[in-house]
Amino acid sequence: MPSTLAELPVGIDAIVQAMPTGRSCLTRLREMGIVPGTRIRVTRRAPLGEPIEISVRGSQLSMRNHEAAFIAISAA
Repeated sequence: MPSTLAELPVGIDAIVQAMPTGRSCLTRLREMGIVPGTRIRVTRRAPLGEPIEISVRGSQLSMRNHEAAFIAISAA
């Protein structure tokens, strides 16, 4: 199982375990519902690998891999 959201393959569910504090890009993601304990799924990737589209709490969000690399995950 991948350890960060950036490594998660398309179509696999995971649970957010941790996100560091103090990073402005992650604060906005936290406000949109990506918090520890949330089920998350990568729904697709752009042809060159980024951005990625994720499904979280019924919404579709896009983010870059460098942001997703800060989000620790575990198996769903």
